[in-house]
Amino acid sequence: MATVRLTTAQALIRFLNQQYICVDGKETPFVEGIFTVFGHGNVVGIGHSLEQDAGHLKVIQGKNEQGMALAAIAYSKQMLRQKIYAVTTSVGPGAANLAAAAGTALSNNIPVLFLPGDTFASRQPDPVLQQVEQEYSAAVTTNDALKPLSRYWDRITRPEQLMSSLIRAFEVMTDPGKAGPATVCIAQDVEGEAFDYDVKFFSRRVHYLDRKLPTARELEGATELIKASKKPVILVGGGAKYSEAREILMELSRKHQIPLVETQAGKATVEFTFANNLGGMGITGTLAANKAARQADLIIGIGTRYTDFATSSKTAFDFERAKFLNINVSRLQAYKLDAFQVVADARTTLEQLAPLLEGYTSEFGGIIGDLKEEWLSERERLSKVVFTREGFDPEVKNQFSQEILNEYADALGTELAQTTALIAINDTIPPDSIIIGSAGSLPGDLQRIWNPTVPNTYHLEYGYSCMGYEVSGTLGVKLAAPDKEVYSFVGDGSFLMLHSEFITAIQYNHKINILLFDNSGFGCINNLQMEQGGGSYFCEFRTHDNKILNIDYAKVAEGYGAKAYKANTVEELKAALVDAQKQTGSTLIEMKVLPKTMTEGYDCWWHVGVSEVSDKESIRDAYESKQEKLKIAKQY
Repeated sequence: MATVRLTTAQALIRFLNQQYICVDGKETPFVEGIFTVFGHGNVVGIGHSLEQDAGHLKVIQGKNEQGMALAAIAYSKQMLRQKIYAVTTSVGPGAANLAAAAGTALSNNIPVLFLPGDTFASRQPDPVLQQVEQEYSAAVTTNDALKPLSRYWDRITRPEQLMSSLIRAFEVMTDPGKAGPATVCIAQDVEGEAFDYDVKFFSRRVHYLDRKLPTARELEGATELIKASKKPVILVGGGAKYSEAREILMELSRKHQIPLVETQAGKATVEFTFANNLGGMGITGTLAANKAARQADLIIGIGTRYTDFATSSKTAFDFERAKFLNINVSRLQAYKLDAFQVVADARTTLEQLAPLLEGYTSEFGGIIGDLKEEWLSERERLSKVVFTREGFDPEVKNQFSQEILNEYADALGTELAQTTALIAINDTIPPDSIIIGSAGSLPGDLQRIWNPTVPNTYHLEYGYSCMGYEVSGTLGVKLAAPDKEVYSFVGDGSFLMLHSEFITAIQYNHKINILLFDNSGFGCINNLQMEQGGGSYFCEFRTHDNKILNIDYAKVAEGYGAKAYKANTVEELKAALVDAQKQTGSTLIEMKVLPKTMTEGYDCWWHVGVSEVSDKESIRDAYESKQEKLKIAKQY
């Protein structure tokens, strides 16, 4: 057996360079590069190895471990899970900073390789810098916190363990049914230890994403369900996008008059301009999609997890008559809502179903067009919201008094409504631009009123709704689509939470555009607390003397080296967008928007933990309302 003597870290880098993925007969490298913040536990092991020979791997210096990991996740998501960046961190706080990102990747089923350093396998210098200590075990390190947040987790305490561990990690990451984060922690002394590795370990290794075929039984059952239904609805989830099922979805929808509704992850699998696409469903959905779902007697879930936002906490459907057909590569997800399960690739399954559905037409017919037209009229209304000192024209629901709204208008120097700004952006930026969002009120507004006209241009992380993903994720998307304009839709709360990789984008000249909606607070959660009977409590950003906080975010961006704009009117916003497109470097457009100018819910309900006992009548009323909704909610 031929061998080569390498350190564990050198073997790791050499192995990463030889991993390929094959999708529909096309082979490409699976690992594009590696994000790093070098520190104690990875700088003299993995760091030295990258310095000596990184191979084809692109090395990017992050500014925050969570931020760079979120960028890596966004890259993989935009690449339809067919390519990844690895992420390496130091032993203690650096590894701990991966936790939120690991949860984000796990919730969204996104493959990413985490390579945190670890403490000494020999334990000779214990406790080392950044090492936590537990009385019940000397083997516990910070990295144990990543176990429940990883699809695969391992700790390397001997050089030869690397071989089986990496093969397992890549098996998990390249399996569509269980894709997620793989965490391989490497003890820092072991990173530098040498071993005589079998040279075959470093041969070109191809991981095949073979499309899982449906069985005859599954096809027969699915066909029977669809043909027996009168008003089926197709719920397009993220799995449909990753399977690249756009064409067959449109064909089946058009031919059989089956409306399409979307989850956040599935939106823009099929562009909104397709006649039968009724948009997002659920709590952040359109009135059209929610009305169609309520009428449906069969829900065909394509690659969806059926989260509470998509199902309106399991009240979106008429469970007395609606049946469920789930097509998903994950058996776990296929079982949701007691559905008939087809555990197979979405595109392949739909293609094989197509000839079996000949002669079938739903009873939706012209109802689809009527629902869509009704929603487009509502969207047009939302595009023209105007603030006055007496109220809004047209009227919008809000829990603030007019006095407080006037205070915000004066303090922020704006009368701009969030919905008006969003639709103006949708009308102005290039159609093939990619938009990115994650947390706050913006995902709800975007799923409802953002109309993508080009597929795969809508990138929302809403499995975890991780604040800070917006800016970090935009860098990852830019790495995946360097020739596209990319736009981060971020509230001031999320921007303050994390925007470290804005600096990384500027540093490496990866142009990203930040659209910062500043309403001086955590507006989404403020809405939630007030809608459930509470007051406005610690969600507004106010100073010690109760003045509304007014931060000059444009000046912050200029300090980083970005081109910055301030836009508090539609005219200023459109002008800024046009000029930003001309720039070669990163930009930030600061918009002061009034609170309570987001979209409302449309025929939906969200189950949250309202207090059963309270001295406030409004909270008691909210609790009683919740109990009534639970009477129609599905429990499984």
